[in-house]
Amino acid sequence: PKTDIVFLKVHKSASSTVMNILFRFGETHNLTFAFPAGGGNQLFYPHPFLARFVQGYSARSPRQFNILCHHMRFLEPEVQKVVSSSAIYFSILRNPVQLMESSFVYYKGTSAFSRAHSLEEFLSQPYNYYNPADSNSHYAKNLMTFDFGFNPDGEVSPERVQLMLKGIEESFDLLLISEYFDESMVLLKEMLCWDLDSVVSFPLNIRDSSTKSPLSDTIVEKIKDWNRLDWEIYTHFNRTFWERINRDIGQERMQREVKALRERQAELARTCLQGMGSVAPKDIKDSSLRPLQHGNAKILGYNIKQGLDKETERMCRRLVTPELQYSSALYKKQFAQKLP
Repeated sequence: PKTDIVFLKVHKSASSTVMNILFRFGETHNLTFAFPAGGGNQLFYPHPFLARFVQGYSARSPRQFNILCHHMRFLEPEVQKVVSSSAIYFSILRNPVQLMESSFVYYKGTSAFSRAHSLEEFLSQPYNYYNPADSNSHYAKNLMTFDFGFNPDGEVSPERVQLMLKGIEESFDLLLISEYFDESMVLLKEMLCWDLDSVVSFPLNIRDSSTKSPLSDTIVEKIKDWNRLDWEIYTHFNRTFWERINRDIGQERMQREVKALRERQAELARTCLQGMGSVAPKDIKDSSLRPLQHGNAKILGYNIKQGLDKETERMCRRLVTPELQYSSALYKKQFAQKLP
């Protein structure tokens, strides 16, 4: 199994679920994480990543970590200072239309979105609300482009788009697609030589459908236009994703693998969860399993069955622990004061 990994955690793209998979694998195999200095949740995002943002890194005695997976704005030369040169790089993309709808609800407090009553209103005259100079403007336009380290306000010329796609292709070994999450996990498992249980997950940091709104065709087109660079990234890598499946795995085997993954997930849900699925934040009985609530989104969580044996309970708890709680527990474990 590969143990040196860089995951670029793109916002609002099922990346919290992927992070849980990496946390569990790292914890099980006693791997080290490149944590944000001071134990925060992001690597000083939205600043471009620097090696010195990582807890325990110093230029005088540089050390390498197994897994880098907290939110960052990608800057490869700096990333290379904190991980092994053989590390596998991957990320996950989401359709920019759904991504923007999600961001508008989740990041409602940001300067670009706070004054617009609806996404329609924002898109009807975006420059009334959007100012590229604002410190949190990146949430409102070409968010994936920004996370990959490119300029979200750059012009959309064929040459520039090609350079950007080429840059991403040269840095990353695999780009997953959140709309095809199960297929993505099969590809990830293959590339990392992991077993099935390592990539099984329950969806984390997802919001209640009551805060989701259907989008008209007009709005969809406006979102694509406004996020043109993201759209170019997504359509290109969605295509190469399927090319890779056809080349490396084949449709038939992929269907078998996905079926096995879903069956194992259902089995774990029966073992671990009360009521088989996610619940509203107010219905989560164990406060340590309650995810952070953000913006206008209602973020769902889980209840674990009572009366499980210790080992099963630990496995189940890992599967449903929200990102912030899991991250801080692993941080404490990794930097526990060494007793003399």
